[in-house]
Amino acid sequence: MKKIISIMFVLITAFTLLALPVNAATPYQTYTYSIDGTALNSPDAYTPQREVDARYMGLENEETLRKFHPEFDEICKRVISTQEQLENMLPSDKDYKDAENANKDAIKARDEAYKKLSRISNPTDIEVDENKNVYIVDNGNDRIIVLDKYYKVKFIISSFYNRMGISDSLKGPQGVYITPDNELQNKEGKIYVCDTGSYRIVTFDLEGNFIDIVPEPESSLFGTDHIYKPVAIAVDAYDRLYVVSSTTYQGIIVMTEKGEFTGFVGAQKVDISAWDKFWNRFKTEKQKNKDEAKISTAYNNITLSGDFIYATITLSQEYESKVTAALKDKSGDYAPVKMLNASGDEIMRRNGFFGPGGEVDHKKMEASDTIFGSSTIVDVAVGPEKTWSIIDQKRSKVFTYDFDGNLLFAFGDMGRQLGNISKEGLNGIVYQGDAMLLLNKTKATFTVYNRTEYGDILVQALANQNNRKNDEAIEDWEEILKRNSNFDAAYIGIGNALANQNKYAESLDYYKAAYDTENYSIAYKELRKEWISKFIILIPIFIIAVAIGCSKFLGFAKKYNKRVSTMKGKRTYAQEIMFVFHIIFHPFDGFWDLKHEKRGSLRGALTVLGATLVVFYYQAIGRGYIMNAKEEYASIINVFIGLLVPLFLWVVSNWCLTTLFEGEGSFKDIFIATCYSLAPLVIILIPVTIASNFIIASEVGLITLFSTIAYIWTGILIFFGTMVTHDYSMGKNVITTVGTILGMVVIMFIAILFSTLLGKLVGFVTNIVTEIQFRM
Repeated sequence: MKKIISIMFVLITAFTLLALPVNAATPYQTYTYSIDGTALNSPDAYTPQREVDARYMGLENEETLRKFHPEFDEICKRVISTQEQLENMLPSDKDYKDAENANKDAIKARDEAYKKLSRISNPTDIEVDENKNVYIVDNGNDRIIVLDKYYKVKFIISSFYNRMGISDSLKGPQGVYITPDNELQNKEGKIYVCDTGSYRIVTFDLEGNFIDIVPEPESSLFGTDHIYKPVAIAVDAYDRLYVVSSTTYQGIIVMTEKGEFTGFVGAQKVDISAWDKFWNRFKTEKQKNKDEAKISTAYNNITLSGDFIYATITLSQEYESKVTAALKDKSGDYAPVKMLNASGDEIMRRNGFFGPGGEVDHKKMEASDTIFGSSTIVDVAVGPEKTWSIIDQKRSKVFTYDFDGNLLFAFGDMGRQLGNISKEGLNGIVYQGDAMLLLNKTKATFTVYNRTEYGDILVQALANQNNRKNDEAIEDWEEILKRNSNFDAAYIGIGNALANQNKYAESLDYYKAAYDTENYSIAYKELRKEWISKFIILIPIFIIAVAIGCSKFLGFAKKYNKRVSTMKGKRTYAQEIMFVFHIIFHPFDGFWDLKHEKRGSLRGALTVLGATLVVFYYQAIGRGYIMNAKEEYASIINVFIGLLVPLFLWVVSNWCLTTLFEGEGSFKDIFIATCYSLAPLVIILIPVTIASNFIIASEVGLITLFSTIAYIWTGILIFFGTMVTHDYSMGKNVITTVGTILGMVVIMFIAILFSTLLGKLVGFVTNIVTEIQFRM
């Protein structure tokens, strides 16, 4: 028996030692985005720890409510008083019935008040002070609930005595902001409350004692029918108040603690069409103000970080497409979140694949989908190491970015599991040290999320990067890549660390891996400086040699073509090719000689066309990284189709049209003239493509400029080539050119229609043959 027990003990011990720890799965998937908008799964940066409700806070404790709610305390005292009075009476006493009713009424009033005050109703904001105390705006109960760092009630701000000594109370507050004690400036911290229902801001000390009421700002800029309705507030180190008013469309209100208005910052851009601008000339001032209120959009939340103001905007559906475009082109005009300086300038860095603004994939995937479109951003919070987070109320998600606007992680989902938020319930976010708190207005709770080991390494990497501890930063980023190889910010971080150590050549590969053209350009610029310093003598010699060579060649071509023009007989192949350099500079007599003097031929035209095809293919595969960060290369078939189809559509359409309008050129003449007109593309695009391998982002405009010149030059040659070939006047040629383009569209439409019908016919015949085979 002892032997059996010993064996069982050994087995149990072995199983215990061999058992693998199992981590509880989070109810959501953390992810980032690739450059093409594909979601890439990522390790969790935050995991839910607990959900804090009124019971956990201690609001269900009657003594707590009596302590911080004088009106409730009075009701409880009345219950005790009537109860004592009732106990000292006999049922037969004359006033016993009245005393009993009074006691019942008092108990009922107490129970109703307790039921109301022991719950949180419609929480609208959550904040944390430097001591990790948590402040919750309980809008439905007209109070501010202050919790300690363990989420237990510390005190409640509800009623107070104002400066006149009159009993006062909060009414429908929506926002709160806390400033810390400043020993250097001998300033005590304050609690600023947006008492929205009373159209004012009330200040308290950090113990909840009333200090003052900030008067409503006055200015002619508000308009006569303006209503001041503060819903969010932030205060900087200079005691400037930045107030978001839900009915103010000129931007964020800036004022002093005395209520002195100093201006607006961050006015949101609005679109006014040319027709509206014209019609506004005939409108009254009242009509103009009314229209402005319709098209402008107010901010909905705000926070501060040092000298930077983070503010969020909920844009209406009419701006949906503009928000989507702003995320893609990384513009700040219609971005749902902005970072402003004290002057109100939008200075947010948007170096990520998409501008910071929440969800990137806005598409409606299925007909049954109810959640699509741009994110509804309702709050913003500043985290450690210059990170910041926004919340999408529509999807119950959190999006966290670094200071450069790179998405670090996104997480969250709707549901009832711990960590998920009710639909349309996510209403506030704030950091509490290493933890993140998310406010759920639907359940009147907030969820505490703890940072994971992965999140700790990420923050540590950012800290080392910000402090220029490059070697440590590289180690941290490499550790992150071991856990998340899809994390582009890690590649950027390593690249930045290497660049800080002047290892520019090594940093380029990491920037390439993250498609970071901006930092790539900075590093490449420094590397290019090193190359230039090494070959400072050879570079000007090379440039001069190229310039002299081009000049000599063009001079030779001019003399050569002039000599050939006086020669009789059939042109040689070399003469036909060299004639290209006469046509591109002298289109009128060049195209005349091309047709009437036979200075060119079909073989010359095909040579130019072939050279253009080769150049287009070289451009498709030979562009530099800055011009082709995604390294997308077109196949030779696509390149050929992309050039030959438009070319032949133009020739066919022009020939069909000019045949009806007395054009003198044949199909062959049109084709030859058009092909010779492509010469500028061959001449310019080759050096432009080569140069694209040596440029930085700020020089892309030069490449685009020269490419545009090549296409415009070609277009001009085609236009005048058509005019000379058909012997048209300028006006008639313009009409013919427009008609040719329309003809190309018609031919393309007919070709697509014919191919579609042919495909259906083939499918129909195939189905009949298949059916017959089955029946035989």
